Amino acid sequence: MENAGFTLLLVCALWMSSGVWSRNNGPENCDPENIQERYERWMVQHGRQYKDKQEMTLRFGIYKSNSEFIDSINSQNLSFKLTDNKFADMTNAEFRSAYLGSWSRRSPRESDDFQHDMHYNLSTCIDWRKKGAVTPIKDQGQCGSCWAFSAVAAIEGINKIKTGKLTSLSEQELIDCDVNNENQGCKGGYMEKAYEFIIKNGGITTEENYPYIGEDGICDEIKARNRAVAISGYKTVPVNNERSLQDAVVHQPVSVAIDAGGYEFQLYSEGIFTGFCGNQLNHGVTVVGYGEDGGRKYWLVKNSWGASWGESGYIRMQRDFTDKRGICGIAMEPSYPVKS
Repeated sequence: MENAGFTLLLVCALWMSSGVWSRNNGPENCDPENIQERYERWMVQHGRQYKDKQEMTLRFGIYKSNSEFIDSINSQNLSFKLTDNKFADMTNAEFRSAYLGSWSRRSPRESDDFQHDMHYNLSTCIDWRKKGAVTPIKDQGQCGSCWAFSAVAAIEGINKIKTGKLTSLSEQELIDCDVNNENQGCKGGYMEKAYEFIIKNGGITTEENYPYIGEDGICDEIKARNRAVAISGYKTVPVNNERSLQDAVVHQPVSVAIDAGGYEFQLYSEGIFTGFCGNQLNHGVTVVGYGEDGGRKYWLVKNSWGASWGESGYIRMQRDFTDKRGICGIAMEPSYPVKS
């Protein structure tokens, strides 16, 4: 098992539970009357209420600015679209401050146990959803638990591949019980540390047995003893190597960390994401496939912000990026569980 260096401390996007506009219902135009009407409809759609008129005026100005930005991006005939989702009344600085954290890489990651053969051709596409290895989209809510969702999704995948059974597993067990100096529940954690916890404890229970509540709780040891799925180890993928990541995803879903703090990422709706983002990793997700659409290669990424975000809870992100770290740093810290 690979245990040198861990993915990242993820104080994750803490997404609220309201729905988003249909990806086809983005900003129409920003003339004064239309934008005011749209803003009022948007407030109703998202149940938005403000403390006073001054706050509402401030938020309307931000919403208008974001709508203009959305219109500008959507008019450029890019490979992706934006929409005025539930974060449309936040500046990007507010979004990053409120919903994304930071990480520090504490030691080099060794990858000697990752077997990669450069001499064979990989499949042109794979979608683990179509193979029944991906559970429905989940929603982490207002809890920085993306690390748990990322790790659990990868374990759900390998368990289906190995046993033929798709079982939804408990993120809440990790939040409540995997609490140490590394993993800190809703305050963030590491996917690889989650793997280590599950290995040490002989498995993880089901979501049905230990349901998600979206906040830190006291470990229910009785529920946690009802272990449903075990793993025997985990491996890390060679860093900054999309070919190696592709090789791993051919065999199973893979946990990755990304920089989800870009303005376009904040307002993403659909398409192959090629927008601006850095490589300051701050969010854990799971790569569940890859493919090509209209000549553009992409990663198929499962998020944990509910099925109303993006493409029914997923985002397709550019593959074979010019930077070896991958778009949004997707190739910087991949890892996956092993099941004997």
